[in-house]
Amino acid sequence: MFRLGLLSALIGCSFAANAANGVTMNPQPDPQNPTGYVVTKAEIQAAEDAKTLDPMYDIWAKALETRPNTVVEAIDSGVATNPENVKRVERVFPQAQWDFLTQMAAPEYTYTRFLRAIGKFPAFCGEYTDGRDSDAICKKSIVTAFAHFAQETGGHISIDNISDNPLALEEWQQALVHVREMGWSEGQEGYTTGCGQNDWQNARWPCAAGQGYFGRGAKQLSYHFNYGAFSEVMYDGDATVLLNNPGLVADSWLNLASAIWFFLTPQAPKPAMLHVIDRTWSPSQREIDAGIGYGFGTTINVINGGIECGEQNKNKGQPVNRIRYWEGLAAHYQIPVEADEKNTCWQQTPYGSLNLNGATDVLYTNWDGNWKYYPDRPEGASFECELVGFQTAYSALVPGDYEKCVTNFYGSHANWPEVRVVEKIDPTDPTNPTDPTTPTDPNAWSETKVYNTGDRVVVDGVTYEAKWWTQGDDPKLSGAYGVWQVVTV
Repeated sequence: MFRLGLLSALIGCSFAANAANGVTMNPQPDPQNPTGYVVTKAEIQAAEDAKTLDPMYDIWAKALETRPNTVVEAIDSGVATNPENVKRVERVFPQAQWDFLTQMAAPEYTYTRFLRAIGKFPAFCGEYTDGRDSDAICKKSIVTAFAHFAQETGGHISIDNISDNPLALEEWQQALVHVREMGWSEGQEGYTTGCGQNDWQNARWPCAAGQGYFGRGAKQLSYHFNYGAFSEVMYDGDATVLLNNPGLVADSWLNLASAIWFFLTPQAPKPAMLHVIDRTWSPSQREIDAGIGYGFGTTINVINGGIECGEQNKNKGQPVNRIRYWEGLAAHYQIPVEADEKNTCWQQTPYGSLNLNGATDVLYTNWDGNWKYYPDRPEGASFECELVGFQTAYSALVPGDYEKCVTNFYGSHANWPEVRVVEKIDPTDPTNPTDPTTPTDPNAWSETKVYNTGDRVVVDGVTYEAKWWTQGDDPKLSGAYGVWQVVTV
């Protein structure tokens, strides 16, 4: 159970009240579990809604909407039934352009698979109805993606190296050479770091025996927790598909879909790369102060800022390559660079080093338990989760994850109250019987009843008032420091 002593040790003298966030929570003892509580779905939904009022949460959710795989797998070049965002790609980046940039590419990467990867996510190359140029944003998004593909999976062969580059291709034309991380092949049990540990990552995304989670695909997806999270998006919440069959990320249209997914997913406090490009994102004051604004440089910070951004990495190979590839592609495709955009990130603080403590204009996308003390709730527990700036088992962008956080579905926070979510709490429900010894006087104290702060009872003609949540504490035995205090009425 979640005990007050332990809670106080964890959070000291931090207090909160229902009015602090406008949420009313009324946890009740669980008739099916003597040490647990029940809360209603309506309370859970209201609490989640109160914490995600910023319009960006709806924008992020919209950007991560997907089409059924049955629709996606019917997509092909020139098909009349292709979704509208796929038709836009065919118009602004036809197969001839794909072929121009993939002359060294591995055969697993095809234009049809590229179209299917985009077709899975309607927001990529989608329609803007607010005056922004949808075709221009689409083209810039594709070119940005190829600049990163050229670094992540490119050939990196000089144009002067005729023996290895007989076609004299520019390095920015050498994307997608590798479909698997160099040095790894199917059947090898690679990158099992963290597998089998007794933690929330393994509870949510358990590694499959004999499978290797090394880099695959255009974005080189790695590690079991990334395969599991991507699988949930691709397969209607089922993490096991790609955990059991990670090779699909190399040998199917998922090899490009994994990169599009990454392009659309914010990693709080990092924005989604799409929203840097289309300017849906507005940098916070902390980000502005850290040199982070619009332009290709910020997409580097999103991908790999910890080792590629900042003054110390100004001349490092990876960011220098990315910038060269972006500038070459942007020039070839005549992508305009706005006056407030920077191609570099050496002048930026890497996101991992950005101090966001106390910032009120930064949004987060992961849920964790709210450990503040609520004197008017059972045992002082919040029965709520809050948004945090680190990865947890629960995402604010995944429907149902807030409820899972409150019920601690993956056991990711210890000493949390046992919580069950119900449609409604019905006091007449036969599964919640009343104590036959409960006195008929509505003001009489009952050993089995839950009392919240301010509740009053009468015992032997004396009125007592609860100083905090209690159950089973006899008012007559409550001393000066106990839960009950005598009041005069």
